[in-house]
Amino acid sequence: MASISWNNLNKLESFKKLQSLKGNVSVAKELGGADGAARVAKYTIPMGGGLTYNYAAKQVNEQIISVFKNLVEEAQLLEKFEALYNGDVINTGEKRMVLHQLTRGQLGKDVTADGVNKRNFYVEQQKKIADFAEKVHSGKLLNEKGEKYTTVCQIGIGGSDLGPRAMYLALENWAKANNTFKMDAHFISNVDPDDAASVIASLDLAKTIFILVSKSGTTLETLTNESFVKNFIKDAGLDPSKHMIAVTSETSPLAKSPDYLAAFFMDDYIGGRYSSTSGVGGAILSLAFGADVFARFLNGAAEEDKCATEKDITKNAALMDAVIGVYERNVQGFPSTAILPYSQALSRFPAHLQQLDMESNGKSVNRFGEKLDYVTGPVIFGEPGTNGQHSFYQLLHQGTDIIPLQFIAYQQNQTGKDIDIQGSTSQTKLCANVVAQIIAFACGKTDDNPNKFFAGERPSSLIYGKQVTPESLGALLAHYENKVMFQGFLWNVNSFDQEGVQLGKVLAKTVLSGKMDGALKAFADLMIK
Repeated sequence: MASISWNNLNKLESFKKLQSLKGNVSVAKELGGADGAARVAKYTIPMGGGLTYNYAAKQVNEQIISVFKNLVEEAQLLEKFEALYNGDVINTGEKRMVLHQLTRGQLGKDVTADGVNKRNFYVEQQKKIADFAEKVHSGKLLNEKGEKYTTVCQIGIGGSDLGPRAMYLALENWAKANNTFKMDAHFISNVDPDDAASVIASLDLAKTIFILVSKSGTTLETLTNESFVKNFIKDAGLDPSKHMIAVTSETSPLAKSPDYLAAFFMDDYIGGRYSSTSGVGGAILSLAFGADVFARFLNGAAEEDKCATEKDITKNAALMDAVIGVYERNVQGFPSTAILPYSQALSRFPAHLQQLDMESNGKSVNRFGEKLDYVTGPVIFGEPGTNGQHSFYQLLHQGTDIIPLQFIAYQQNQTGKDIDIQGSTSQTKLCANVVAQIIAFACGKTDDNPNKFFAGERPSSLIYGKQVTPESLGALLAHYENKVMFQGFLWNVNSFDQEGVQLGKVLAKTVLSGKMDGALKAFADLMIK
């Protein structure tokens, strides 16, 4: 493989060319003209998991796409991805490899670290989790009273909560409809005691397994919540060690503790926000739905990872999505991106993407620590449709900022339950709203009344499929992980550390120590009584 150069975006000749093309595409004319239908058909890329990416409502044309191709080559995006999955030290801030793709498949050569084959290590942990889940489901492992466990509750924060919670909610109704639902799942994340107390109040503690997730075994919020939960378990006359498992690193203090029924391992090569396909997501998804469902989820992610290695950008959805996003951020100057899933199953998916995207690419220095003189990651927000239409869509349609949109939609719901009202089903109405919004944002509406005038030219993309299933969900997750990765490569930032998370943690410990003065002490005096 050719040597890789890490250059800032504004040093690339193809980016300078891209800047000269700003504003030469009217998506309203493209979609509203005689060739609108042909454009919709042409600007489509098949993805893994039965999904399809459509970017016909983006402000691009063949000339811009040809420059995209040059940019991909000049920035060596695919070579950098190959280096990543082959085990190069891509996380320069922490001097680590980045191996989350390896949790769901082998894209390249064997990767060895810590004296072990890392793919084999991840498969081994997946199998251990599957064996444990089978013992729980079959009743081979029972509680103190000889009863089966019926509920699982994850204690974690950040990537130990957002991704797994979003994935569980996405598959809950599907699992119930397909007879693979095994155990109710709950989550405790916030150190606010009201979070843990409200969750615990809804549980039968005697029949609950708690999953403590902390890579280091020292995460303050997580350990605080663990102690909180253990007190409730003890007060119920139960043994906490019969109700807790750990997902942690092999070197953490949790790894060989007698306080847990079992421990499953992750490592430093998988960041929290990329950990849903590791044991962090695997334990709770396997217990809730069965190990086979988790394996199907991994297969969907692996299929999309393979799609992301495609060299032709017009056949690589994650790559196209990434480059369009950089064009919108750095050439067109759009500050935000809205994630709009038209599926209640994906109700927490935008929250997961907030962390994935903003924690990864919210950087102002490049991977060598040098100050950047261009913008990087956008603000990510979103809610499920059609709820969002009756909330923040007013600003999206007629506000002063243009905000690119990413719609996610499915032709079928998960439960199979629906009703025909006024000549159409609820699912048909949902899909009709997606179609209507894409065209409304793109084409707008003329009106003599300024309040009813819509300028249009609000770009959007659409990811669609038949139904939210384990495979399609895995592919959707991998699409966004790979999109964020490609964008980080273009911006020349390290997408795999998160120093911005650390400062607040350090200062919070200072406050708790009582050794403080100045404004820090003054604010502490206001809040801590």
